[in-house]
Amino acid sequence: MSEPAAELPISDARDSLADVVSRAHYAGRITYVTRRGQRLAAIVPAEVAEAIERAEEATDVAAARDALARIEAGDRPIPLTELRTDLGL
Repeated sequence: MSEPAAELPISDARDSLADVVSRAHYAGRITYVTRRGQRLAAIVPAEVAEAIERAEEATDVAAARDALARIEAGDRPIPLTELRTDLGL
């Protein structure tokens, strides 16, 4: 079972990084690194980050398959120049 998430000011995290990383690895603790009370980043167990990456990849693959299916069904692909214009780039 993992420990509850913790918050740690960045100055303290700097001084105890090895301990924070060990708690993430061995105890499954998520530690939010803060500055003036605002969360800036999180130190998480590698398994958590890897699971997020796998989920994002699966979402990207599903979106690509959906786009290809729409094109095969007759939808017009959006040219890159048009997409940039629509996005204001």
